[in-house]
Amino acid sequence: MKLNKIAIAVGAAVMGLSSIASAELSANIGATSNYLWRGVTQTDDGPAVSGGIDYTHASGFYAGVWTSNVDFVDASGNQAELDLYGGFSGESGSLGYDLGLIYYAYPMADKPDDKLDFTEIYGSLSFGPVTGGIAYTIDTEAGGDDDNWYFHANAGTDLQQGWGIGGTVGYFDFDGCGSDCDYWHAQIDVTKSAGDFGDFTFTLSKNFGDDDTWDDDLIPVVSWAKSFD
Repeated sequence: MKLNKIAIAVGAAVMGLSSIASAELSANIGATSNYLWRGVTQTDDGPAVSGGIDYTHASGFYAGVWTSNVDFVDASGNQAELDLYGGFSGESGSLGYDLGLIYYAYPMADKPDDKLDFTEIYGSLSFGPVTGGIAYTIDTEAGGDDDNWYFHANAGTDLQQGWGIGGTVGYFDFDGCGSDCDYWHAQIDVTKSAGDFGDFTFTLSKNFGDDDTWDDDLIPVVSWAKSFD
């Protein structure tokens, strides 16, 4: 998810002092035992360290940048992911909405054939603790078909003493691997807030599909994240 800091600074100056007062910059850092994206490891089942900066405005506009290490066995040189994103989110009555654009970049690719950059548009609606969303690939440098769709639904709730629990089900209509390798995935997340020390999450994730491209083992993951306002 994306935008550079220069654009943020210029935009804030143009909007004026009242808008600056209603805007917010925040940062985040995190670490995980396995970086999963839509149920698929991005680090060859290894750990990852990540961080990002986000800008939000009272109008509902937001933008940010996020980065993490990655490890794709079949693409030498791709050891970093950089996401740039922006969109609008808000509420209409009891219904929440989010619409945006995200560019996934892999700037350390050292060969033309290793280019994996792609762009998606996404949107979601939420009602209470339940959210449903969709993403569509509008451009890709990775070869194959860019006509990829991702559908997901998730729900979560806070428990007592800083605990929380949530679940996600997703379906990836993915044609980018040269064959029909669509799959379902599901995961359960148990979180615990440690106050000023951040939040810890234990995840169980599993993929379901007819194609053997994706690992269908049950994957446990432990993660930590902290935000700075």
